[in-house]
Amino acid sequence: VNQIAAQLGVAKSTAYQWVRHLPLDPDDAAAERRREHSKAMTEARWSAYREARDAAQVAEHARAADVVGGLGERDLLMLGAAIYWCEGAKSKPWRPQGRLEFVNSDPGLLALFLAFLACCGIGRDVPAYRLLIHESADVAAVERWWVERLALPPERFGRATLKRHNPATMRRNNGADYHGCLVITVPRSRRLYWRIEGVMAGVGHAVEQARDE
Repeated sequence: VNQIAAQLGVAKSTAYQWVRHLPLDPDDAAAERRREHSKAMTEARWSAYREARDAAQVAEHARAADVVGGLGERDLLMLGAAIYWCEGAKSKPWRPQGRLEFVNSDPGLLALFLAFLACCGIGRDVPAYRLLIHESADVAAVERWWVERLALPPERFGRATLKRHNPATMRRNNGADYHGCLVITVPRSRRLYWRIEGVMAGVGHAVEQARDE
């Protein structure tokens, strides 16, 4: 472009407009070499930044984990109530909630909820478990995965709820790492639901007091 502009005595931008529709280089091998060179330069430019970012992430994770330490009964009660209030089925004026039902796909969050139940005197053999999963998954294999991951009694699993596959949807939650959602239903747990309501009311009151101080 520079040579064309110089020979014809026009601006480089004008020369570029004339030839921008043409291939940059008809030599595919040369074009590929340029792309690889550009990729290597970009990688060199950003590799140090990524290494520093990853190191900072690891350090921050370690600092935050050290703050947690152990979990006492009060901690489990508050954490369990909070995650249930975010993710669990809640009572409505037209539909009173007579049992706890917690649905999630995160094994860590589900393990925390089970620890909360244990803190309240409810063992893993009390709730009913059910998968909420796409019909393309291997339901039996996924059930075994949850049983092993969370030490659940397999006889407490009910029939899975299957989601119909929509070909028009580009799903990313598939493959070997897809385990659907696990539904944990605690029968005859109305009093425990009331307890969760009380904990959350207490948390809300504490937040208001802290704000007013």
